[in-house]
Amino acid sequence: MFELWIPITILAAFSQNVRSALQKHLKSRLSTGGATYVRFFYAVPLASLYAYGLHTGFGFSLPYPNLKFAFYGTLGGLTQILATALLVYLFSFRNFAAGTTYSKTDTIQAAVFGLVILGDPLSTGAIIGILVSLVGVMAISMARQESGLASLFTSLTEKTALIGIASGAFFGMSAVSYRAAALSLGGEGFIMQAAYTLACVTLFQALIMSIYLRIREPGQITAVIKNWRIASLVGLSGMIGSACWFTAMTIQNVAYVRALGQIELVFTFLASYLLFKERSNAKEILGILAVVAGILVLLLWR
Repeated sequence: MFELWIPITILAAFSQNVRSALQKHLKSRLSTGGATYVRFFYAVPLASLYAYGLHTGFGFSLPYPNLKFAFYGTLGGLTQILATALLVYLFSFRNFAAGTTYSKTDTIQAAVFGLVILGDPLSTGAIIGILVSLVGVMAISMARQESGLASLFTSLTEKTALIGIASGAFFGMSAVSYRAAALSLGGEGFIMQAAYTLACVTLFQALIMSIYLRIREPGQITAVIKNWRIASLVGLSGMIGSACWFTAMTIQNVAYVRALGQIELVFTFLASYLLFKERSNAKEILGILAVVAGILVLLLWR
């Protein structure tokens, strides 16, 4: 049975993959904060035009924001920034691999937050599919580490692991918060709910990041503007990806959307193999197969 959230999520994952590739080109010209800021700064006018276009061009009514929307929108925006900051912080540690792998537990944590906050249940098939994909994601993340996958369990109490888990928790919370914010707007037009939420949250995050960069990293905002050619493409691909994420998460349980979104790893694998002629080891291939198997279980038996 065709369900709209499935192709929307796949497009979101693909767009995110494109955005990440473009951001790598900016890393030599901008700081980590500057490269992160690009996705918000250039996405604000695009997200605003998207919501305005739905209203004027397609007749969708503009939602009326409320306190619940403001609370969850702010919570989602802040927790996403915190999650990203913690992930970046992990790279300052020598043994960051296990920590970054634990950050990928956001799908599991989103499922818990979704159940507690929104009452979104999970079927047995969905739980199995999410767990299988999670094993695949972890296998890929640790495939080139000498310590191997077993080290994840021995490093559970280490600082990097705890930071990674916290990052995953904030990512999971932000995703559930965005769904809660969009649903709080009411109405039947999920496309406008998602677009309006995206426009408001993106503007909020751009303002927060502008203040941060102005105080902590003077000159980065100017550098972001000077590199507008690539940066604007990052903003465009990021906005398309975010619009798809928000729309899919408004339609469907966040845990399902995030689990299917792990197909981004498959896109990365194919690009590395077909475009850059990079060869993967056996653990990475098994990890990709596990991710694909988990996604199929999720879609067929949820």
